[in-house]
Amino acid sequence: MVWAGLVRIFLFQHVTFSINSICHFFGEQPFRTRDESRNVRLLAIPSFGESWHNGHHAFPASAVHGLEPGQLDISALVIRGMERLGLASEVKRPDLQQIALRRVAAE
Repeated sequence: MVWAGLVRIFLFQHVTFSINSICHFFGEQPFRTRDESRNVRLLAIPSFGESWHNGHHAFPASAVHGLEPGQLDISALVIRGMERLGLASEVKRPDLQQIALRRVAAE
């Protein structure tokens, strides 16, 4: 009962709240946004890809947050699978040109 309920809820809530706190203070900002959102690689797996927070803020309508090579986005993989099964349609993703326009220039 404790493991199936309380611990699961405790971990889920902490990961969720970490996205909105940690991902606005630490990490990388590959895209220009109006806020301080950042990507935190360490939280990518437990948050199912939601820690690619800067990508989420740069493209808020996108179903994909892990926009760069090597960024594991489990939520996007689930959505892509649902698309292939015909359970999801009109899924929004930024194209390469949109991504390039938002990317922070390398210094």
